[in-house]
Amino acid sequence: MKRQTEIKLYGTERCHKTKYYQAFLDNKKVEYKFLDVEKHEAFAKELKGLYDNRKLNFPTITIGNKRLRNPSSKELNKNLQNEYSREY
Repeated sequence: MKRQTEIKLYGTERCHKTKYYQAFLDNKKVEYKFLDVEKHEAFAKELKGLYDNRKLNFPTITIGNKRLRNPSSKELNKNLQNEYSREY
């Protein structure tokens, strides 16, 4: 599905919650970028810059300028609905 806004998933391959969000987005056929903050220091730095505490708060999903820290399925669906015309 073509996205209207860039979606990023910050996390790590070893994190079960990150894997959950990857499967969630894949099942919805949502295009997103997975940014592994353990393997790439630039991604870690980018994630730290999103938070005042400058910590690696993952998983974090960004949808445009909207930041979601470990969102519930309901919250993520709501934010995706705002970006796409069909319901999730």
